[in-house]
Amino acid sequence: MIIFNAFFTALGQIGDPKFRAVLLRGVGLTIVLLIAACAVAIWLINWLSGDEISLPFVGAVPWLNDVLNYSGIFVVLILPVFLMVPVASAITSMFLEEVAQAVEDKHYPSLPKVPGIPFRESVIDGLGFMGVLIAANLLALILYAIFTPLAPIIFWAMNGFLLGREYFTLAAMRRVGREGARKLRAKHATTIWIAGTLMAIPLSVPLVNLVIPIIGAATFTHIYHKLARPVA
Repeated sequence: MIIFNAFFTALGQIGDPKFRAVLLRGVGLTIVLLIAACAVAIWLINWLSGDEISLPFVGAVPWLNDVLNYSGIFVVLILPVFLMVPVASAITSMFLEEVAQAVEDKHYPSLPKVPGIPFRESVIDGLGFMGVLIAANLLALILYAIFTPLAPIIFWAMNGFLLGREYFTLAAMRRVGREGARKLRAKHATTIWIAGTLMAIPLSVPLVNLVIPIIGAATFTHIYHKLARPVA
């Protein structure tokens, strides 16, 4: 099957120095951003609580300070889990150009060189993608509440669709441009969605989710080349 062949081929390149360098940078930047997000959230909670909370017509309410202070623990535990998928995926999309090039250098050396996507454009695309993922996951909280037993499936299917769409587009547009990537993505939408969903499932696992986006970027590079190959 194309997806599993692409995944195991990508996994086999984990020791490649070029590949490993991108992996370490991606993981490091993801951790830094998650720590920064938690620090900002805790600072905001402390700023809102102040020395003592007072309500109109009621006066000082000391227990509200305790609630806000203890909520900081909840933020530290929950915020990284919620932000892991959008942050790690967005960071990796910024480095996908390097990942794809490392894959092509090793497995497709006969291909002509491409000019590549400017880093500024990669950053803009990555931040936009992170915004889409965060917005989609916030809206999905409503579905999680209504269909609680199906929450994991909804999470995997939704994020799988978004991840597959973004990563395949970024991998393909290096070679065929945005319009060519869109046409190829539409033609193979089911395969790309399945691949994205299989990528989203391990993103639910702590620590594993730090390395999966890089492996996923390499996997989608292989998937693109296999799907774009002319049928004999």
